[in-house]
Amino acid sequence: MKAFIRIYSLSVLLAIAFVTQASGQSVGNSNSKSNRDTKTSTVKKTVYNRVPSTKVTYKTPVRKVVSVRSVPDRKVIKYKGQDYYYANNKYYTQSRGRYIVIAPKIGFRLSSLPSDYKRVTYNNYNYYNAQGVFYVQINNEYEVVEPEIGTIVYELPDDYEKVAIDGMEYYEYASILYEKVQINGSRAYEVVGFIEME
Repeated sequence: MKAFIRIYSLSVLLAIAFVTQASGQSVGNSNSKSNRDTKTSTVKKTVYNRVPSTKVTYKTPVRKVVSVRSVPDRKVIKYKGQDYYYANNKYYTQSRGRYIVIAPKIGFRLSSLPSDYKRVTYNNYNYYNAQGVFYVQINNEYEVVEPEIGTIVYELPDDYEKVAIDGMEYYEYASILYEKVQINGSRAYEVVGFIEME
């Protein structure tokens, strides 16, 4: 009878241990699955590649126009029959005897990169990013281009703007839309779309 009680007690203890371990694994698996789902669902905000400017609301409704009387040591950029100017890592157009700072147009070319550029690689593309402007090397020149969706940078230019699209907040510079993301614990900005001027 004592042998029967020992075997029975041992069987019950083993059964309890097995059930406890199985439920512990099941709880662990469901937690890790929900963590995975949570991370995935909060990573992207969903922006279309191209957003009409009419759907974009700027946090500061009127942008300050920066103009100067002269641009020393400027380089002339010929683009589609018009003269633009480049100096001090800024692009200008001339109007009424003044030079107005503008975002560069896709296709502008420079013979050398600004001194503060950073190399950015995405999907086997090598970009050069200088103060929010993306360049690729073509022969002996550097051409302004749109980066691919998903390209990551770790800082934005000082004069970026906050915008809202369908109630979601983004960052904009030179018509490129960025979303703030975390990469290995560091703040970064991912290219998520472009504003189409109408």
